[in-house]
Amino acid sequence: MEALLLDVVRLHETWMELVFPRQLDPGRVLGKWQPETTPQTIGYYLWAVLGAPLVAIAYPLLLVGFATRFYAAKLDSAVTRFGIAGAVIVATVVWGSLTAVTYLQLATEDVIAVGAASVVAIVAAALAAGFSKVGGRFVSVLLAYPFAMTALFLPPVVAALVTPTLEQLILPPSYDLARWILDTFLYVGGINDLLRGAFDLETFGEQWGLPGLGYVLMWVGISVPLGWFLGALVALANLVRPKPDG
Repeated sequence: MEALLLDVVRLHETWMELVFPRQLDPGRVLGKWQPETTPQTIGYYLWAVLGAPLVAIAYPLLLVGFATRFYAAKLDSAVTRFGIAGAVIVATVVWGSLTAVTYLQLATEDVIAVGAASVVAIVAAALAAGFSKVGGRFVSVLLAYPFAMTALFLPPVVAALVTPTLEQLILPPSYDLARWILDTFLYVGGINDLLRGAFDLETFGEQWGLPGLGYVLMWVGISVPLGWFLGALVALANLVRPKPDG
């Protein structure tokens, strides 16, 4: 409970820091800034009251940031042990095995689809590992997290394209999710109508011998903004509750 209270206080102080100085981490000499005039006092407390409901909404997201940071640290530790080359080798072995199984058992179109997705997943894993080692919060949020999400989401989708059992578990919910995204987030400006008129999710890619390409591109498109979102939450978690070594 003390940790939760400390998180909420620091989150609110982060909000106050947007307008007023020395709120989150006040200096030892000057201390926390305090309003000195009546207009400053009014503005200070109005801003504090305005931030209270926002903190209540943001705190569950902050908890997601803590969880994401924990698992990202686990993945980063694995990359540190194996190195970037090791991460690429592991991804290559996994995806190469899947492509080989596809080549032996399924049609040529399925082999091409899995092979193309394999290249994307391997490259995404390599880029995520590489950018995570470059350092810097901005690089991690902008590049490492989106590529990591792509490397994580792509395997089950591609497996579903060539495995009937997984197909029923993954592709219909993916279609429903795509429809929901189009009718909510992409409703503004008629973007949903534009996308629906441009291509059909279930048949896109068949004209090039790449059945299921629409689902692959859909999840790649989800991975990028989701990676940015989770990366931003991790950055907020690092700000509110810094890691011991940070």
